[in-house]
Amino acid sequence: MNNLLKENERIDSLQRNGYSIIQNSTRFCFGMDAVLLTEFVRLKKGDKVMDLCTGTGVIPILLSAKTEAEHFTAVEIQEESADMAKRSVILNSLEEKIEVLCEDLNNLKGICANASFDAVTVNPPYMIPGKALVNPDESKAVARHEIKCTLNDVLSVSSFLLKNGGRFFMVHKPDRLDEIIVKMKENKLEPKRLRVVYPRVDSEPNMILIEGVKCAATGMRIEKPLIIYDENGNYSPEVSKIYEEA
Repeated sequence: MNNLLKENERIDSLQRNGYSIIQNSTRFCFGMDAVLLTEFVRLKKGDKVMDLCTGTGVIPILLSAKTEAEHFTAVEIQEESADMAKRSVILNSLEEKIEVLCEDLNNLKGICANASFDAVTVNPPYMIPGKALVNPDESKAVARHEIKCTLNDVLSVSSFLLKNGGRFFMVHKPDRLDEIIVKMKENKLEPKRLRVVYPRVDSEPNMILIEGVKCAATGMRIEKPLIIYDENGNYSPEVSKIYEEA
C-alpha cells in the first residue's frame, strides 16, 4: 500500500467492503456532505454513472460498494486530486469498475456521447466568487468556489450526459435552493426529491440533497429532515447508522 502514497498522504478506511481512500492532509479532503450524498443516491443494477467534481474519488468508491451499478466514470479537473483518485481505485482493485478522468467537466460534451449515462452524481463547489472569502490555497479554493465551473455548467453537462429518465443527484447549500430549482428546470432536470440537512434540531439547515430526473413530469417529494447531532452533541441515530454502513 505504501508504494501508492506520496508526500503528506495517508490512507483512510472507508469502513465498507474493506475499501480505503488516499488523502492528502494539506489539500481538500472529503467531508460529511459526500458521505450523506452516497446515502441519498438511488442507483439500479447495471447503471452507468458519472461522478462530476469527484475530488479524490470517495463518491464512486463508496457507491461501488453500496450499489449494483455497473460502472462509474469520475471526473476531476485538479491533477493532484485526480491522481489520488486513480491511485485509490488501484488500492481497492476497482480498475474494471471505476475510470478516473482528469478533465474540465465543460469538455465532456466533446468527449462523451450524448445521453450515455443512467445517473449523474455531484458534490460541486458551493460558493460564488465575490460572495465569500476565497481560500488562499488554490486547491481548496477550486474545490469550494465556482472558479473552474458554475452551477449552470454542472447542470448543463449533466443534462447532456443523462438519458431521458436518467437521475441526477447533488448535495449543495440551502441558500441557493431557489437558484438550483430554476436552473435544474431550465436544463430539463425536473426536481423530484429533496432532503434538508440540519446540524441540530433547533438550528438552520446547512445542506440540501436533491434528486432530479431528466425530462420528467413536475412534482417533487420533500423527505423528512436529516438531523446530524443530538442534544448532547453526538451523532443522531440515523447519522451513526449511515457512517456504520458507509
